[in-house]
Amino acid sequence: MRWKRTLQVVDVHCEGEVGRVATGGVPNIPGKTIAEQLNHINTVDDSIRRFCCLEPRSGPVGSVNLLVPPRREGADAGFIILQADQAHAMSGSNAICVTTALLETGMVEMKEPETVVMLDTASGLVKATATCRDGRCESVTLTMPPSFVQELDLEVEIEDVGRITVDICYGGIFYALVDDSTINTPISKANARALVEAGMKIKAGLNKSLNIVHPEIPEINGISYVMFRGEEPDGAVRTCTTMWPGRVDRSPCGTGSSANLATLHARGKAKVGDVFTSRSTIGTEFKAELSALTEIAGRPAIIPKITGRAWTFGLTQLAVDPFDPTADGFAVTDVWGPEAGQIK
Repeated sequence: MRWKRTLQVVDVHCEGEVGRVATGGVPNIPGKTIAEQLNHINTVDDSIRRFCCLEPRSGPVGSVNLLVPPRREGADAGFIILQADQAHAMSGSNAICVTTALLETGMVEMKEPETVVMLDTASGLVKATATCRDGRCESVTLTMPPSFVQELDLEVEIEDVGRITVDICYGGIFYALVDDSTINTPISKANARALVEAGMKIKAGLNKSLNIVHPEIPEINGISYVMFRGEEPDGAVRTCTTMWPGRVDRSPCGTGSSANLATLHARGKAKVGDVFTSRSTIGTEFKAELSALTEIAGRPAIIPKITGRAWTFGLTQLAVDPFDPTADGFAVTDVWGPEAGQIK
């Protein structure tokens, strides 16, 4: 073989959302912290992201998680989430995929009935408590980074959408949370394309008009996703997180559920100890618990816990031939959606 670069990947999905885990061949990424490494990928050299996330080696669905040496004391592993648009700081579904891969491959020793794995992320240290039995990781509960509300009931005018009300919240990354009734489009698999198209317009409009920066981690800035939410007859929160360039998160979205939990607390609808069900567009579920209260830069915040499941389904070796004219990666609007036209 004449391969220029190879990457060993464990294929995992969490409640339907693919979160592949790169366990070998990950290049050295400059930065003293995971946040600095994230920023390096996003602002200096994104070749590893393009290698992992664009065609011909990948497609529009899912993420690739780079395992990197942890920078914080006490962490077992660090990871950075790569997606079609950029590297992201935190994801609940991907953290569950990473934990499952670490334990089921033996990279971290599995102990039954419970194993604690400490993950270093750009958003902070995440405690993953895995329920384990017969050599399998059955479920993972994440103690998430602090979540807080940036803006409640912000009224904005979005081109081709109209005047809407959004909540701007942080759950490990920044979200715009929008009630599905606002755009008269209930969350369902059948409506996924319409929701994505609205979500992309809302995200672009908000990022153009708002300057959103984490008060303690400047590398985390801008609204990453728009999550539509609705209430189910059984009280569950129905979620649809729309992701660039044009798809929906298959999982119930851990960071989005954390952000939404912060809004429920801010409105007096959730207290410490309360547990809510987050249900995805395809019907899979997370449990979201408000476990504690805290502060971020003097701002009221909460500590969420997110519980979900992941399954390994394969092993892959990604490679690039130095003579391949498509080696830099590409995306086409036929399956990626119209936003993919921005990818050069």
